[in-house]
Amino acid sequence: MDGFAAVQQALRTAPPHALARVVIDELRKQFGADLVELRMVDYAVKSLQLVDGYAAKTEPVPVHDSPQGRAFGSQEAFVTQQPGGGIVVHLPLTIRGDRLGTLSVGLPSAADPNGLLPVLRRLCEALGHEILVAERDTDLFVLARRASRLTLAAEMQWQLLPGRACVRDEFEVGAHLEPAYAIHGDSFDWEASERYLTLTVTNGMGEGIEAALLTSLAVNALRNARRAGLDLAGQATLADQAVYAQYRGSAYVSVLLLRFELATGRVEVVDAGSPKLWRVRGRSVEELSFDHQLPLGMFEDTVYVEEHFAVRPGDRLLIGSDGVYGTPGSGGETYGERALVRSLPGHRLLPAGQVPVAVLRELATYRHEAPLQDDALVMCVDWHGRPDTAGH
Repeated sequence: MDGFAAVQQALRTAPPHALARVVIDELRKQFGADLVELRMVDYAVKSLQLVDGYAAKTEPVPVHDSPQGRAFGSQEAFVTQQPGGGIVVHLPLTIRGDRLGTLSVGLPSAADPNGLLPVLRRLCEALGHEILVAERDTDLFVLARRASRLTLAAEMQWQLLPGRACVRDEFEVGAHLEPAYAIHGDSFDWEASERYLTLTVTNGMGEGIEAALLTSLAVNALRNARRAGLDLAGQATLADQAVYAQYRGSAYVSVLLLRFELATGRVEVVDAGSPKLWRVRGRSVEELSFDHQLPLGMFEDTVYVEEHFAVRPGDRLLIGSDGVYGTPGSGGETYGERALVRSLPGHRLLPAGQVPVAVLRELATYRHEAPLQDDALVMCVDWHGRPDTAGH
């Protein structure tokens, strides 16, 4: 059994809480590593937190001003020199486009980092997959993501989400929420099958636990309808009935539903509330408007209708909740009136997974770091299409 296969086997058979210890032991044994740090990015994507329980307590490092952050941001290995000699290789820990954190490995000065990089990258991929599986049975990695305590509503919302990003040949999608540690009513979801990519952006009315419960009901009703094979309008209808049955019209959920046909780029839409959609095509940015249908749960027996548009390879779509486009600046003009559209071309070189954080960072500057008055959600979709249909 070669070295990587041995590590992979050890990870698969280790108790969930012991994954980091397995990596440390194997890297020391096989490569003479004298330093191993596994860090998870926090919920706000501002710091990289050391996974506790296997090493001396180390302070978090910032995402935007550290060697680990450089590897995390560039998604490439970054090598630094150790004070006493030797090197440290910082590597991104990413699974299908979802950036989990970093792995830093200290190696003797005689080590050849270029020769070891392929093995270390494969190790990071194997470790990332095992972490996702281990989170079913241990809180270790979830706790490592916390720079501060989550509110109960935020705990519920983050557990509801599919991840921060997803990458396939046909598309890239990323999303982020603020305030990360106190989110309550906004949420997003996605599912990618052989034929479709389905996206939902939801905004449950209210605050705190009530908003989180309302949104959780709507998201799970939409998932239930999707998994039952209903079309997009049918998904909205079933979720509408579920919310109305529980709240009898006293509470409702705004939602934007999108279903992309992966082979053609044809998109079905149900616009039932406040999330808005912008398209970046070449140098142009435009808001795509649809018929505004009733939010989920407002009235009994609401009928929803699908609309359609098409995406081309190279298109970028940005979805924002009202907490993004409706936030006022110091002069009173809301962010969505002009500032948002002006900012989007400046992000064209960023991958979709990084755009939501960048937009929300600009939103914070626009409001002069004043606290958000509402949840703010941004989702970004980059459409690549399939090679055999890209010309259509």
